[in-house]
Amino acid sequence: MISFNFAKNLWTGLKLTFQHLSKLNQRKKDNFVESPNYFKQSDGLVTIKYPKENIPVPDIGRYQLHLDIEDCIGCDQCARICPVNCIEIETIRSVDDLGMTSDGTKKKLYLPKFDIDMAKCCFCGLCTVVCPTECLIMTKDYDYPTLNISELNFHWEDINSEQAEAKRKEWEEYELAKKQAKLNAIKSESKTQQTNDVNVQKKPIIKLKPKSDKKEDDIPNH
Repeated sequence: MISFNFAKNLWTGLKLTFQHLSKLNQRKKDNFVESPNYFKQSDGLVTIKYPKENIPVPDIGRYQLHLDIEDCIGCDQCARICPVNCIEIETIRSVDDLGMTSDGTKKKLYLPKFDIDMAKCCFCGLCTVVCPTECLIMTKDYDYPTLNISELNFHWEDINSEQAEAKRKEWEEYELAKKQAKLNAIKSESKTQQTNDVNVQKKPIIKLKPKSDKKEDDIPNH
């Protein structure tokens, strides 16, 4: 019984294969998947000729993430909302004005690191929803095969590692100078207050002569 079912299933599969093999020449060479009549064919091959042919992707397709680094303000909202933690961001505060994004948002942070690991991405799109400047979008590019999984980690930056180190030191020096100026202001205010207190203590005390009970007429003349 088992051998009969096996033979029946095998024959069914081979029959379908032979049917498609017999229709190889019926398919025109120019009738690729881009043709408007491609999906209207009643007969044809089961598979397409990949990578020469690709199934069309709609314009609203949401696949690979893309970042417009010029519009990113480093708010970190996309990384915090990601359910699989596939986004890593590193920011450095800037001493100078970095300008504005295309929507008028002021930029205050450098981005030496903005990594998206598409091998972890679950394509939920939450990161694109919370982005305040809409610099993170999902494209319709889904075809990026590789033999090395590390190549699926896409990297963006607006400054390199050497520049990042210089900017970190610049910000640290700026913060130290700011703290030192604040301490100097507190010390100066304290000295001024101490000087005022000393001046108040050294203020001379004026003693008034006590009034005499005798009148001028009662004073004897010598």
